[in-house]
Amino acid sequence: MSEQPTSPTTPVEPEESHAADATATGTTPADDAPARVLPAWDPRAWPWWAQALAVYAVARLFSAVVLIATVQHQEANYWSGAQPSYLEFVGKFWDADWYRQVAENGYPSTLPRGEDGLVQQNVWAFFPLFPMLVRLLMTFTGQEFFVVAPVLALLLGAVAMVVIHRLVVVGAPRAVAARPGLPLATVALVSVFPTAVVLQIGYTESLALLLIATALLLLVRRHYLEMAVVVLALGFTRAVALPMAVVIVVHALVRWRASRAGTDRLTGRDVGALGALAVAAGVSGVAWPLICGWVTGEPDAYLQTQSTWRGVREVVPFESWGYVSRFWFGDLAPWVLLGSFALIAAVLVVPAAWRLGNELHVWPAAYLLYIAGAVEPSSSLARFLLLAFPLAAVTAGVVTRPARARRVWFGLVVVAMLYLQVVWVWDMWRLAGPTGWPP
Repeated sequence: MSEQPTSPTTPVEPEESHAADATATGTTPADDAPARVLPAWDPRAWPWWAQALAVYAVARLFSAVVLIATVQHQEANYWSGAQPSYLEFVGKFWDADWYRQVAENGYPSTLPRGEDGLVQQNVWAFFPLFPMLVRLLMTFTGQEFFVVAPVLALLLGAVAMVVIHRLVVVGAPRAVAARPGLPLATVALVSVFPTAVVLQIGYTESLALLLIATALLLLVRRHYLEMAVVVLALGFTRAVALPMAVVIVVHALVRWRASRAGTDRLTGRDVGALGALAVAAGVSGVAWPLICGWVTGEPDAYLQTQSTWRGVREVVPFESWGYVSRFWFGDLAPWVLLGSFALIAAVLVVPAAWRLGNELHVWPAAYLLYIAGAVEPSSSLARFLLLAFPLAAVTAGVVTRPARARRVWFGLVVVAMLYLQVVWVWDMWRLAGPTGWPP
């Protein structure tokens, strides 16, 4: 009997091979033959999801140690007394306080204004899904925000790592084949990223990371209607619907071209589901600003609120990079900008990036372009970069052979990131003096 061909309408997921599920610095059968039976206590013998969770747990333990050491030097401030507890440190400081206000009080019906008539900073800048989830858990547990929010963020981050591992396996098979252990290496580099500390802080990054990774995984698997639900939820978590819409469009175009070439079959059901997904992405991008305008009675209430965090209130795409870079670097600003953008472009075009699937390749490119156009570069920029997580797969996949070189490169990157994480917590999260640069 002849073997039946695989249907072109459904992507085939690669099997969980030794290469895909090896540890981040592990070897392939070709590297280490003959294969040996590993004892149960050896992490390399654990299921792939357990390995991902273990790597995440170790990374978060390191961050907790850094936070605990740093808090011993925290002075009394707006949010706490001197040397607050660990949970107070990760659940009350900086934007966590804004999310607490949302969880406890909701949103105001009018925008607060100063004596000059200009809108002041307010909670409408902070999306509702994460604080509402925290509020729900606060009701059930009776605990305060600064206890519930960091714990929820930590757990959401754990689930996100499992999804990211699976996304790399399913969405980037060529990259996994070229770099053994890439899924777990990606999880590791995301977990130790300098600003990955926010994955255990009362911020929305954990939820946003989970939703973005889930959306991309569903897109790769062509579960379009399920992805639409996730994209709608993302619209109430972070303002990233526009770059996600770009990924959807590219995915649809690739399928359309493959269908014309006879290597895929784009059915009417697929077209309808992609159309519904595109509508969901559009709704996701405008829902929160429209709600903000409807409740406050000011159509541009969201933009007015966002402008209060900028050095110049007028919001013009890409313009802020000029005056911010001049503030920090003076006459060298154009060269610094040119070098920074050249570095990002280089990361996106190296062979390791092209080996990623279309969805994983397009997402960081679209997201970084969106960040450049919509966000004023500030001290929070390093935190925003965490959501460009496929670049971790690019970084890990730069060196593929031999195994020793791969391990050395991976180890150097991990050490560098952990060092920068210590610097970030000490310089950014710790508040020294009455004011500071928000992380």
